[in-house]
Amino acid sequence: MNLRRTLLLAGLCCAAALPAAAQQAPWPTKPIRIVVPYGPGSSPDVLVRLFSDKVAKSLGQPVVVENKPGAGGNTGTDYVAKAAPDGYTFLVSTNGPLVYSTVFNPKLPYDPFKDLAPVTLAGVQPNVCAVSNDLKVGDVKGWVAAMQKDPGKYNYSSTGVGSMSHLSVEIVKLRSNAYAVHLPYASSPLAVLAILQGDVHFACVPPVAVMPQAKAGKLKAIAVTSARRSKLAPELPTMAESGFPDIQALAWMAIMAPAGTPQPIIQRMNKEIVAALNEPDTQQKLATAYMESVGSTPEELASWMREERDRWAPVIRHVGLTAN
Repeated sequence: MNLRRTLLLAGLCCAAALPAAAQQAPWPTKPIRIVVPYGPGSSPDVLVRLFSDKVAKSLGQPVVVENKPGAGGNTGTDYVAKAAPDGYTFLVSTNGPLVYSTVFNPKLPYDPFKDLAPVTLAGVQPNVCAVSNDLKVGDVKGWVAAMQKDPGKYNYSSTGVGSMSHLSVEIVKLRSNAYAVHLPYASSPLAVLAILQGDVHFACVPPVAVMPQAKAGKLKAIAVTSARRSKLAPELPTMAESGFPDIQALAWMAIMAPAGTPQPIIQRMNKEIVAALNEPDTQQKLATAYMESVGSTPEELASWMREERDRWAPVIRHVGLTAN
């Protein structure tokens, strides 16, 4: 009887261990996809191609970058949110699809806070606020004073309705009770060109588009929208130093996975991507595009997304942005 009981207990223990053993099966055993919900050459596309080969080498399997642009990044983000959580599909997405769309689009076909699992905050990029030389202001205080003095006289360009470029100016207007007319453009180079051509008076746009023109004296850069001075443009004051302590407007890129992806796989991907981002050559290449690598834990990314939603939801509602 004792032998039979021992054998029975051993069998039950083995059966209970099967699910855990199955979860610990070797991974990866085939190529991994990282979906970019924007076109080739976009900031997320550039970022992921800088580390994908390094991660592939560490994991021993190819890492394939797949572009799925559309609907401001929502199409590709939705695709990954509905993908199998088997550890072979990941996403590199941005502020809009991961946070802003949840505020102004009640019909969003996915919920990034429920349908996606954070892996790591990969890279950040502040905007640079720049003004036309014709505006004849030298700092943020003068820029804001001009808008306050003549509401509606001035206009500004952005990289599109609802973009961080758009919201960066709108939060300044909201905090200072100022007004200027918004003229959206299809890209940051076009938004900067509008300043140079005299079509608009100012903009807050990615530094890679504006800093070469500022250094050439064709316009004046007056501030960065990050909480601290950018290592890549240390001469520019922050908005806090310019009198707006509560303004932090960063374009950021995060690696996500379908919800339900096993935690050991998420932790391994986090480890490999963060290691690749921290390599000096990766950081040097990112710096040429005025991007800084981050490399957070999944928990830190989840917290950051919630903070961003709380920060920008009131601004988005104030502006009256809708999916239509």
